[in-house]
Amino acid sequence: YELELRKRLGLDNKVVDTLTTKATNNPKRVVFAEADNYKILKAAQLSYDEGYAIPVLLGRKEKIIALMEENEIEIDDVAIVDPKDESQRAKRSEYADVFFAKRQRKGLTLFEAEKLMRERNYFGSMMVEVGEADCMISGITRRYKDVIKPALNVVGTQEGVEKVAGMYIMNTKRGPLVLADTTVNMDPTAEELAEITNLVARKVRKLNIHPRIALLSYSNFGSASGKDATKMAEAARIIKERYPNLIVDGEIQANFALNNDLLNEKFPFSELNNKNVNTLIFQNLAAGNIAYKLLQEMGDNVDAIGPILVGMNKSSHVVI
Repeated sequence: YELELRKRLGLDNKVVDTLTTKATNNPKRVVFAEADNYKILKAAQLSYDEGYAIPVLLGRKEKIIALMEENEIEIDDVAIVDPKDESQRAKRSEYADVFFAKRQRKGLTLFEAEKLMRERNYFGSMMVEVGEADCMISGITRRYKDVIKPALNVVGTQEGVEKVAGMYIMNTKRGPLVLADTTVNMDPTAEELAEITNLVARKVRKLNIHPRIALLSYSNFGSASGKDATKMAEAARIIKERYPNLIVDGEIQANFALNNDLLNEKFPFSELNNKNVNTLIFQNLAAGNIAYKLLQEMGDNVDAIGPILVGMNKSSHVVI
């Protein structure tokens, strides 16, 4: 009834509805690594009240309880864990042994592993790694690299994946628009862009969206020279060779990618003709990051979902 009412009011959002339905049908244990922050605590409460998640709060217990009481935040029987507390000594040691086994040939000592387990992002990532939680969320009070590094070192990437990537879903008047990579890779190569595109396409399909992908540039199919334009054209070639079932083309300028009439008129040969592009791959981090932030701030009624890390072995997401 609620979904039908929202549709009648013009408030329906198929992506959010899909995510909400999946989450409520199978709520997961989610570690909130910065639970001594009001925004994070409020998010934990909302996720619990709506039935999306079973929160696990990391941080100093006294501070978290005081903050909850001060702001009238209630989460029944919530688990509050302080990785630095003496009560977690045995758990830190257990996690350190597992982490050391993973990283002992990559320069890590057991002493360093035990020390790192006092940090919430490492401790929370290890909870996910050993199956004591399903997902970790962090990043509102830490730099992006300080959160993603523990996740990569502990949880790691999917088998065969060399590069993880970050994507945003922008809910626009034309429908959901996926932007990648917006948060991780500074200047990916053509090979890396091909892998990123495939990872993003796989994630988009899980949202019940059929990906139609444009590799963006300042050039249209060889109209301008330059390293970045050549890179995107090469990425398109690699993708078509390795992933022939993907609907993808490039290099192409953003206005042509998003305007069917313009694309049909100028480039009738493009595979994107009349496909209504919904996924944009950027040539570098600067372009992707700037684009999603501009859309977020200047677009009317444009909601952003993300960042979503793709390519991770298990769920870990960074709030920025």
